[in-house]
Amino acid sequence: MPEGPAPVDWQGAPLDCVSCRFARLLDDRQCGLGWACVHDRYAKRIERFFVLNPDCADDCLRMPYFETRVNAARVASVFRLPPLLADEDASVRAMAILRLPPSHAERLMDDPDRRVRIAVAHRLPADAVLAMAGDTAGSVRAIVARRAAPGQLPMMIADPDPETRRSVARRIAPVRLDGFRADPDPLVRREAALRRPALFVADADLRVRHAVAETGDAAVIQPLLHDPEPIIRETAAARLAQIKETAHVDR
Repeated sequence: MPEGPAPVDWQGAPLDCVSCRFARLLDDRQCGLGWACVHDRYAKRIERFFVLNPDCADDCLRMPYFETRVNAARVASVFRLPPLLADEDASVRAMAILRLPPSHAERLMDDPDRRVRIAVAHRLPADAVLAMAGDTAGSVRAIVARRAAPGQLPMMIADPDPETRRSVARRIAPVRLDGFRADPDPLVRREAALRRPALFVADADLRVRHAVAETGDAAVIQPLLHDPEPIIRETAAARLAQIKETAHVDR
């Protein structure tokens, strides 16, 4: 069934199935106008063409429309993909990076497009991804924080992006979490508090102290029974009751 916009090629010209080099596929319903077509401008129809005909992908990696090259690269033989690392379109370069062996990723660490560098950060070996910790894009650094070895993360404690620092706080060695006590973002401090509650029992932010009340041991949460915020007092009391009940059951 036809769907989406009118079927035209990437430059807006009408499509001609008769002159198409893949016309042989029509009889087997492997393609069709307004449904699955390698020449269509509509990306979903291009994608469907390659889902049905992955064996055609290798012959479409140099077609002029970037959407065609991206979708062809998704299923083409990896041996045909290295030239796409120099493709003029960032989406094509990123797809090539995601499919090629990780050894190719280092070549595009300094690519001018953020989408390509994101792909690179996903593909670099974990012991090499820290080289991108200084990337200008926070989305790239956030991937680094999720993939680098925990022992490499202290250098990212002061990253300018709060989401990146949250990722660091989730994975860094517990002994390093005191480096987040003065973090300007309470949600970053909350992540650290979930792992070392004792460091944040006197935090100024309600959300951070609530994390302490939820996870701290009996000695840590004792001061929170007198917290000025009712929800903190209630959470601390519930946590203390849970600790006592668990201790009683374990006897």
